[in-house]
Amino acid sequence: MTDVRPSQQMRDLGVVQEGAAILTTPARPFDLPTERDEAERIVDELFAALNRIGQVHPFAKGMGIAAPQIGIGRAAAVVQPPGDAPAIILLNPRITAGVEASDEQYEGCLSFFDVRGLVPRPLEITVETTTLAGEAVATVYEHGLARLIHHEIDHLDGLLYTARMRAKEALIPVEQYRQSGQAWSYESA
Repeated sequence: MTDVRPSQQMRDLGVVQEGAAILTTPARPFDLPTERDEAERIVDELFAALNRIGQVHPFAKGMGIAAPQIGIGRAAAVVQPPGDAPAIILLNPRITAGVEASDEQYEGCLSFFDVRGLVPRPLEITVETTTLAGEAVATVYEHGLARLIHHEIDHLDGLLYTARMRAKEALIPVEQYRQSGQAWSYESA
């Protein structure tokens, strides 16, 4: 039996891979509540994709997927935090504030899953999303959850995490990455 590369495995599960134009094109926001049915349909597709992926790969750090990663150019993403926390649905998300304090942690991406990269991100962000009823809601996220949410919002803005890496940093093959199965670590406040 031939080993299947992680990126090929993600492609087989319906995840759009690096090089596709949709991954570098900003997603189109929803007009809510007018497009509620469309938003609900896309969120259902995102949950179905998360379920497929979660059955073949464990994600100790949590995971997320943005609509462009399943070939839909709309501003929707779903993030599954680590553990048993409920999933977070992001519709038309935008970061409205962030603290200056940041850290660097390794990230992976379902759209090029063969490598990991060291990415600086703020330790806390405030994100405004739109509910299905069309109301704006602001939420503060910290540490690993802020990282996951920021990563998915970047996808909706047409950015891959490599755009945030420092110039001196290189991607490392997943085989050299030694933190699989472990949550990101943060100092206790």
